[in-house]
Amino acid sequence: MNKNILISLLIIIILGAATMYFVLLGQKETSPAINSFEDCVSAGYSVSEDYPRQCKTPSGEIFTEDINNLGELNIIVSSPLPNELIQSPLVVEGKARGTWFFEADFPVILVDWDGLIIAEGIARTEENWMTEDFISFEAKIEFEKPTLKNNGTLILRKDNPSGLPEYDDALEIPIIFE
Repeated sequence: MNKNILISLLIIIILGAATMYFVLLGQKETSPAINSFEDCVSAGYSVSEDYPRQCKTPSGEIFTEDINNLGELNIIVSSPLPNELIQSPLVVEGKARGTWFFEADFPVILVDWDGLIIAEGIARTEENWMTEDFISFEAKIEFEKPTLKNNGTLILRKDNPSGLPEYDDALEIPIIFE
């Protein structure tokens, strides 16, 4: 009788394992559809600290945060980040499409809380700027800290030698003076 009970238990275990295997095989793990930066973040994938932020899926697909409805992204700033404490001299670094440059540079403006210009500089690249690809840039701006309030804005302006408004573009990054 012990032999029959043992064989019955073994058959039940084998049938249970086979059932579990086929049930689990039928339930394919589906990952959520990733079609935007928000979808990517919601799925828990890694987000870079660039500005604008970028989210990367395990398959290598990259989605960029739409920060101010610029449409197609043309500039990414890695330093300073939004609301970062800054001090003089301020080093601005990032990547921009070659179309942002004219003669390998574009203007950078630092304003106080009231929009008063407190410093201006030029972002430059050493790379071939006659491209539509992203190329690195750097700017160094010296300024005196405002005395009234400690917040302001860093403005990166697309160089537009034509003067035509349809070619204007800018990125504004809120900053805090240290």
